[in-house]
Amino acid sequence: MRSLVFNALFWGLAAAFALICYALSWLPWRKPLVACMIGFCRSARFCLNWVAGVPIEVRGNPPTNQPVIIAAKHQSYADGPMMMAITGDINFVIGNGIEKFPLINRIVRQAGATMVNTQGNTTAPGALEAAIERSHGENRPILIYPEGGLAAIGETKRYRKGVHKIYEALGRDVIPAATNLGLRWNQDDWHKTQGPAVIEFLDPIPADLPRDEFMQRLQTSVETATRALEAEGMAFQEASK
Repeated sequence: MRSLVFNALFWGLAAAFALICYALSWLPWRKPLVACMIGFCRSARFCLNWVAGVPIEVRGNPPTNQPVIIAAKHQSYADGPMMMAITGDINFVIGNGIEKFPLINRIVRQAGATMVNTQGNTTAPGALEAAIERSHGENRPILIYPEGGLAAIGETKRYRKGVHKIYEALGRDVIPAATNLGLRWNQDDWHKTQGPAVIEFLDPIPADLPRDEFMQRLQTSVETATRALEAEGMAFQEASK
C-alpha cells in the first residue's frame, strides 16, 4: 500500500512540476526554473521518507555551489532527484535519449544540463565539448554517472571515459559518491522497500592525476563504499524481519 500511495504522489508531483517548469523554461532567466526543479526533488525526498518509509541519510560533505565533479553510483530512478535535493543547482550529465520527450527535453536544456550521445542517437555531436567549454566559468557542481546507466545491486559496469574527459579538461577535483538506494527503490521498480538509504560523499580525488590512476582510484572508491553500504542495508533488512 505504501508503494502504491507513494507512486501516485510521486508521478502526480512529477507531472505538476513538469508543467510549471515548462512554463518557467520560457523565461529569460534560469533561476526560477532551477528553483522549481529543486522544489520537486525536495518534495520527492519528503514523500520517499514519510510515505514510502525510505529516509535518506547523507554522509560526508555534499558540495553545493562548488566547481567540482560529482561522480556517483547509479542504482535507481531516484538517484538524480535525491542528488539535486541535497546539493541544489547542479549541471547534470544526461543522455540525449531525453529528446524523445519534447517537454522534458526543453526543461533540462534550459536548466543547463549537459547532453551526451547515447542509445545510438547522433543529434548532439560535440555536446560534451561544448558543455565543458561553458562550464569553465560556472561554480555549480557537475553530476555524472561514470557507468553510463543503472547498475543492479552488487554490479559494477565499465567506467566510461567521459568522466575523465571532463576531469582533464576542467582541472577540477572529483567527489566520488556511493549509495545503496537501489535496495529501497531498485532501478525503475514500482515496488519500494522500507528502510533507510544512504548517499555518501567520499574523499575528493585531486585534479591532474594521470588517466589510468584516476579511473582506477575513482572506481575503487565508489565501488568499495557502495558494496559496504549495500551490506549495511541488507543487514538492516535481515534484522527487521
